Amino acid sequence: MRTALTLLSAALCATLACGAAPSVAHEAKASATKGMGEDYTTSVRRYAVPDVVLTDADAKPVRLRDVLASPDPVMLNFVFTTCGTVCPIMVRVFSEVPGKIGAASKNLRMISISIDPEHDTPAQLKTYAASINAGSRWHFLTGRVEDVRAVQRAFDGYRGDKMNHDPLTLMRQGPDRPWVRIDGFAGADQLAREYRKLAAQ
Repeated sequence: MRTALTLLSAALCATLACGAAPSVAHEAKASATKGMGEDYTTSVRRYAVPDVVLTDADAKPVRLRDVLASPDPVMLNFVFTTCGTVCPIMVRVFSEVPGKIGAASKNLRMISISIDPEHDTPAQLKTYAASINAGSRWHFLTGRVEDVRAVQRAFDGYRGDKMNHDPLTLMRQGPDRPWVRIDGFAGADQLAREYRKLAAQ
């Protein structure tokens, strides 16, 4: 009986570990950082950005491929304004990143795409951005449900619905460069560090 329980326990642990592992599709390299308040993994990937038109907080249509074609570096995440778990942490971290980067942040564009477009209208996003004092280079986007899901799937961030939302940050130095994918809860200091490493390449 003891042997059977031991085997069952080992199988359960292996199953849970497999479920928590990040996707390795299109992955060039990966590293894990844990300790000192850090718990995240990084990988370098290339993604095909879908040709969708989203809407910004001023209710203006924006073609995502055009937005991401800018030569400026970009940092992107997926959030929604009524989220009470993952999103507030990610939003707070994003708000602190420019200060951590310093003068190098003047060209950084930050993009947050709502994964609850049915609720997050442009007006809601504008109010939300103002409530967190988002700077002029931090853009909030929404759109049709199918278009937002297409973007999530393209970046391997779709998990079925908004309540299965994983903490995910993506950053890229320019349109012809690969993305650095950061899965997990990286703080502002850690994102700034990853950004500086990216800029130095």
